[in-house]
Amino acid sequence: MSTDNPVSTDVRAAVPGDIPAVLDLWRQAAAPTSTDSPEALRLLLDRDPGALVVAESSGQIVGSVIAGWDGWRGSVYRLAVAPAHRRSGLGGRLLREAERRLRALGATRMHAIVVGSDSRAVAFWESTDWEHQSGQRRYTAG
Repeated sequence: MSTDNPVSTDVRAAVPGDIPAVLDLWRQAAAPTSTDSPEALRLLLDRDPGALVVAESSGQIVGSVIAGWDGWRGSVYRLAVAPAHRRSGLGGRLLREAERRLRALGATRMHAIVVGSDSRAVAFWESTDWEHQSGQRRYTAG
């Protein structure tokens, strides 16, 4: 657990200069995905500048979440907190910011993609008021 108080952590929209630090955070804190690249993050920021939200403490990116809106449903991806900052409330703070952003854009329904084999991620989501829909399946391409 971090000794930093989450209140002293700034949560803000990412800028292109944050991309290397976000990718480094993801390497430390989350299972890799096929879209973990500078190009993919640049495309995201070009398409929707506010979608990638970061938490910064003492000049370091220590958390992130993607809050995407497609005009139909809000989607939450890549909620990650640096190991040293876990169990400090930062994950919940990032989730609340993602929800706030999506609601402001018009989302009335949101979903999150969570790696089911990641016990820490599952435990986090189980601690929220989000509902696990066990009857749903996810299919991907790419």
